[in-house]
Formats: sequence, structure tokens, C-alpha cells
Amino acid sequence: MDICLLNDSFPPVIDGVANVVMNYGKLLTENHGANVIVGTPKYPNANYEGYPYKVIPYKSLDTTDLVAGYRAGNPLAMREINQMAEFAPDIIHTHCPASSTIMARILQNETGAPIVFTYHTKFDVDIARAVGEGFLKTETIKAMVSNISACDEVWVVSEGAGQNLRSLGYEGDYRVVSNGVDFAKGRVEKSAVDEISKTYGLPDDIPVYLFVGRMMKYKGLPIIIDALSDLSAKGIDYRMLFVGGGADVEEMQQKARMHGIALDIYDAEGNLTHEDGDSDNTGKIIFTGPVHDREKLRAFNTRADLFLFPSVYDTNGIVVREAAACGLASVLIKGSCAAEGITDGRNGFLIDETAKSMAELLIRTAKDLPYLRDAGTHAMDEIYISWDDSVKAAYERYGEIRELVANGTITRRKKHGSDYFLESASLIVNGTEHVFDIPRNIYGGMKENFEDFKGELKGNIEDFKDNMDDLRDDIKENIEEMRDNIEDFFSKKDSEE
Repeated sequence: MDICLLNDSFPPVIDGVANVVMNYGKLLTENHGANVIVGTPKYPNANYEGYPYKVIPYKSLDTTDLVAGYRAGNPLAMREINQMAEFAPDIIHTHCPASSTIMARILQNETGAPIVFTYHTKFDVDIARAVGEGFLKTETIKAMVSNISACDEVWVVSEGAGQNLRSLGYEGDYRVVSNGVDFAKGRVEKSAVDEISKTYGLPDDIPVYLFVGRMMKYKGLPIIIDALSDLSAKGIDYRMLFVGGGADVEEMQQKARMHGIALDIYDAEGNLTHEDGDSDNTGKIIFTGPVHDREKLRAFNTRADLFLFPSVYDTNGIVVREAAACGLASVLIKGSCAAEGITDGRNGFLIDETAKSMAELLIRTAKDLPYLRDAGTHAMDEIYISWDDSVKAAYERYGEIRELVANGTITRRKKHGSDYFLESASLIVNGTEHVFDIPRNIYGGMKENFEDFKGELKGNIEDFKDNMDDLRDDIKENIEEMRDNIEDFFSKKDSEE
């Protein structure tokens, strides 16, 4: 089977969804013999070689000031769309409702392949962070939901994720397809755990707490620090490891200092770069920076006694399953997506979304580390799911979707105004023997749904104008290609006459 994966993040950006795409690509190729390509926005100086599948990077815009660390891809990158179209995918699987899904829809117009979309994260939170509340957020969410609704099948990573998608205005069906983890099941060897303890100064017989992920406040980080402040006030010794980087890391460090909690800060190589506090209060909270070594992350999870993840943002919480793989139980918010499958006190712990609730749990369990380890064993046995199993289920569903398309069970939905714009854009891919079809295609869309088309076309034109500087080279090349094709067309006509 030929499969095209699309996502707005990919190394050098490392986040949960980028890891999903890498695992899909690797396991579809190695375990199922699929031919895979990955389309993703291009980052300066990034190396896209060395993967077991082909990566097609396309032009991107620098939006790192709006969304820390991320660039926005140009979904009208026709040269790259043409490469993907020549690949002739059987399935297009997009993992982001923005540029990736716009590109997927153009690619579908070229190939006829069905589109699967997976809803991973509560994108409304990221939109609000980038543009604030108000009209722009509302309209952006509407555009994203429209993109998702245009796909042939929608997957969500948890039932809670599906309910969140519904709350944003999505009215279609969805299927729960859980993500897996690439950690092997089981705790790592003692030598690797001892190395973590030595490097970061973790004493025996006191609780060690862990957070792994992007350092963003909306993941519940203030709750963790406020709860730890209560432990410090009661004289309870502990160590807290924050593993990761992100836009809010310095703010969280300052918050800890305001509570009088001393910090140790390390660089990516495990070298101590900063420490504060007196001899009795040094290094209660430890910031390691980003850690990409998967075996080292397994060692962190094996060394810790509890994984603290008070996030209501995450729709699945892969890090919770990674912790479970290593026999580590998590502290989660009641009713959150990450808490699905958790039985309080058995394979994890559920709290209210408050620092007080977390502090009460940590104080109650601080002297009973064997109990926490027992809960971790239950987590390993009961909530762990491997990527092998997850991707196998996805691959089997791809085959079912192909059959449904072949027998006509899945048919293209009624077109919306934006489809006509995207179809017009995709005509450029095939050269401009179709150039005179573009006005006809646009007219057809206006005739069928004039008001809807007018509003969406206006938005697309405004976006096009905003990005014109970055698109100039592509447009120039397309115009030159159009001119050459038109000249060839009329030359042939003259010779025929």
C-alpha cells in the first residue's frame, strides 16, 4: 500500500504529533511493507535524509514569534504537491488541521485518494495562544473544522478528544484510534537508573517526581510548582524533574524561586549550569532541558516514583503511556482525556484541577514509595499500548477504507466553496493546458454556493496577499510554466491548421 503522511511538525521540531508521524512512517515501512512518504514544512538547515521513508519538505513561513518553535507551511507548494501526486498514494493521512489538511485536499483532487484525519491536540488552545480570544480565533476554528469535515474519515486519539472536537463545531462521525508508545515494556537496567541518580543528584528514600514534555503553562505546570511549595512548607523532602523545553520554562523557573524553592538547571549534556539556594535547600526542582535520547528518557521514567501530568489540554497523553511502559504511575486530572483508562489508586491517581488537591495526594503518599511502585506495575500491565499494535490497527483500517472507496460505500461529499478554490489551485500541478478551466471551475463553485464561496474565497485571497513575498518565487515559476505551455498549445494549433 502507498501511504502519504502529512503533518505540520517533524524533526528538527520534536513534539507528540511529530513522534506519531515518525512511528507511523517507520512501522508502516518495516512491519507492513508499505511505501511511505511524509510531507512537512521545511526548516532551515534541517536534514531530511536517513529516514526509512522519503520526506518531502516544502516551503514554510517563520511563525516562531506566534507559536514558539513552529513554522507555517505553504500548502500551495505546487512542486512538492506534484511529487506527492506522482507517488500516487492509496491513502492520505493528515495529522494537523491547518496547512497539512489543505495540502491533503489539493492532493486528493489530483489522485482521488481518500483522506484520513487524526485529531491529536486541542488546537483551539494553540490558536488562542497565537491570536488571542475574539473574532480571529472564532473564524480560524471554523476554518479548521471545515478542513476536518472535508476528510473522508476522522480519527481521534481518545473519546475525550472526540467530544472536544464536537464542542468546536464538528458534526461528523469519528473513530477512536489510540496512539501507542515506542518504549519497550519494562523497567530499564539498574546501571542506567544509577547514572540518572548520579548525574542529577537524586538521593535514595525520598520521592522523585517527573514531568516530561513541552514546558507550557497550559499543561498544568503552575499546579505542580504550587503543590511542591506546599510540600516544602511542611518540610517534606523530594526532588522534581522537569524534562523538556518550551516557551514558558523561564517563567516556571521564576515561579519556583518566588516560592523559595531552589533550582538546579542542566544543559542538554547533563552538565549543571546553574544552582541556587542554601546547602539545606539545593536542587529540590531540577530542569534538565530537552532530552531526545529515548533510552535516557526510559531511565528517567524508571527512576521516578510518580509522573505528574495535570494537563486538561492533552487529548491522549502519550507521555502517560510511556511512563506506564516503565512501571511508573501518573497523577492526572479527573475527567481529562489523559485520565481515560485510569482507576484511581490502582494504576494511577486522579485529582481535582488544583494545587491543593495535588499537594494532598503527594503528602499522603510521600512516605509509601512501595505503594507508588505497585501502582506503576498495574499501569504497565493495564494501560500500556505499543506502537506496533497501534500502527497495525491503523494499517488494517487503511485497507478497509480502500475497499469502501472501491465499492462506492465512501463517496465524495457535496462540495463546499473552498473545494473549488483548492481544485483551481491543483490545476497548476498538471501544467496549464487546463488554464482556461480555472475560470470555469470557479464559476461552477460560485453558481452552486455563491455566498459560501465568496466568503471563503475572500479569506483565501487575503491569506495569499499576506504571504505574497514568500510565494513570489513559486508564483513566478508557475507563471513561466503557464506561459510556455500556452505557447506550446497555440503552436500545436497553428501547425494543425
